Amino acid sequence: MECMIELRELTKRYGDTTAVDRLSFEVRPGVVTGFLGPNGAGKSTTMRMMLGLHRPTSGEALIDGRRYDEIRRPLHEVGAVLDADAAHPGRSAVTHLACLARSNGIGRARVHEVLEQVGLSGVAGRRVGGFSLGMRQRLGIAGALLGDPAVVLLDEPVNGLDAAGIRWIRSTLRALAAEGRTVLLSSHLMSEMAVTVDRVLIIGRGRLIEDTSVAEMRDRFERDVLVRTPRATELTGLLTRLGATVTSTADGDLIAAGVDAPAIGDAAAAAGIPIHALTPRSATLEDVYLQMTAEAAEYRATVTKEDP
Repeated sequence: MECMIELRELTKRYGDTTAVDRLSFEVRPGVVTGFLGPNGAGKSTTMRMMLGLHRPTSGEALIDGRRYDEIRRPLHEVGAVLDADAAHPGRSAVTHLACLARSNGIGRARVHEVLEQVGLSGVAGRRVGGFSLGMRQRLGIAGALLGDPAVVLLDEPVNGLDAAGIRWIRSTLRALAAEGRTVLLSSHLMSEMAVTVDRVLIIGRGRLIEDTSVAEMRDRFERDVLVRTPRATELTGLLTRLGATVTSTADGDLIAAGVDAPAIGDAAAAAGIPIHALTPRSATLEDVYLQMTAEAAEYRATVTKEDP
C-alpha cells in the first residue's frame, strides 16, 4: 500500500516566466500533508505535473518511483481531484463513475460503494449539471477513491462543502492516512488546514519555503502566556525578576513573554501566589503562513481604513 511522492528539481517555465523553480520534496505515507502557497506560487502547476497534465521543463515528479504516465492503470494507484467541474454535466453521477471504472478495469460494484461512501447514493441517477458545488466535490472525491489508491491528491477539496461536508472530508483524509496512504491536499483555508494536516509544504514563487510539521511551525512562533491571578502586581514583579516582559490587559490579565508556562506556574507556586488561568498562546497556522510567505506573495491588496 505504501507509496511516496518525490519531486526532484522540478521546474516549469512558460517563456520568460518560471512557474516552478527547482522544486524538490517528498510526500510520505501515513500523514496528511498540506500544500500551501500564495496565489501564483505554482501549486496547481506542480500538482498537474505530478499527474502528467503538464510536462516539466526539467526535473521530474515520481509516484512510487515512476512518472504518472508510466502507470498502466492509474486509478488503482493515484486518486486525484483538481477540478470539481471535471464531470460532464449531461451524465448522471453513476454513469460518470462507471466510465472511469471501465477505463481502469474496476467492477460496477465499486461504483456503488464509493457513491455510498461520499453520500451520493440517493442522487446517483441525477445529472451532474444539476449538482451543487458541494455535490460535485463529493463526486470528484468518489472518483478519486474509485480504485482504492495508495496516493490521493486533492486541490481545494472543501470548496462548496457545508460544515458537515467539511468535517466528513477531514475525517476521510485522516482515515486514509491512518491506513498508510499518501495524502496531499492544497487549500487556502488555513483554519481547516490547521486541524486536518500533519505536515506542511509551503512554496512561494515556485520555490520551496518550508517543509515541516504543523507542531514544529507553531513551536517556532510561540508568542506569550496569558496569566490570570488575583495578585497581579505581585506576580508581575516576580516574573519581571525572572526576565519576562509582562503587560496587562484591560481585563486585568497578564501577558508574559520570555518565560514559558511551566516556569510561571512553578514560580507562582513557590511564592504562594494563586493562578486561576495559565494559557500558552502560539501563533496560529495562518499567522505563521503569512509571515513565511510575506516576501513571496505576488498579489497584494491595499488595505483601506474605514471611515469612523
